[in-house]
Amino acid sequence: MKKLLLPLFAVALLAGCDKKAEEPAKPAAAAASYIDKIKARDKLIVGVFTDKPPFGFVNEAGRYVGFDTDIGRQFAKDLLGDENKVEFVAVEPASRIPFLQSDKVDLILANMTVTPERKEAVDFTNPNLKVAVQALVPNDSAVKSLDDLATRTTIVTTGTTADIWLTKNHPDWKLLKFEKNSESLQALSAGRGDAYAQDNLVLFSWAKQNPGYRVLQEKLGDEAPIAPAVKKGNTELRDWVNAELAKLGEEKFLLKLYDQYVRKELSDDTSPESVIVEGGKWQG
Repeated sequence: MKKLLLPLFAVALLAGCDKKAEEPAKPAAAAASYIDKIKARDKLIVGVFTDKPPFGFVNEAGRYVGFDTDIGRQFAKDLLGDENKVEFVAVEPASRIPFLQSDKVDLILANMTVTPERKEAVDFTNPNLKVAVQALVPNDSAVKSLDDLATRTTIVTTGTTADIWLTKNHPDWKLLKFEKNSESLQALSAGRGDAYAQDNLVLFSWAKQNPGYRVLQEKLGDEAPIAPAVKKGNTELRDWVNAELAKLGEEKFLLKLYDQYVRKELSDDTSPESVIVEGGKWQG
């Protein structure tokens, strides 16, 4: 009897396999969108500077504030309904791209200048600022032009536009590099270098707060846009930010932040349009 049952069982098993093979495969569940991922987490994670006033810094109360940081809060409010549903992650110039690539942050809002090299590594949204790189020197310095720096020491912060530009265009110049903007400025004030090359908005702000320094008139390269950045290929979040910047442009939101944080740092005759890019509409 057992000998008869075994063949019958084998036939039934094969028939079951054939039946399964005939059944259509179930479609794979659609991958959740990146925006849905942020909403499920109920938190937007943004990389910001902590030592680059007026764009990103920590105030006396220990609160993250600044032009870029407040944009991050507005993004959280419009995406998640609450400006406090944002987690700020401190970044340095050289860590901005790696933090995006390793998914430590959703978005970088850290005064990041758009360059061809960076566009290979991340996706930039439309811009929110414009900037040029210049150099800061003590008032009593013999340095009168950029050419004078050829035989001197120029301080830069690693990974900044100034670092990249000088390394590419003046590889023979002596550069003294630091990881943080605050460390670079301390080095200049301590006389460890002859000049500090950085985004001019940062230099104007620091020179106004620290009398005894001047910004050289010449620019290192052309004026360039500054923009938020997302991980390469994250077109969904990029497009959301672009739409958000356009909406905020209708409200003149960046002008409000300029008046709050930036205006007092610059000379009275500075035009806001020479600094901010309202609505993401870059005119290069």
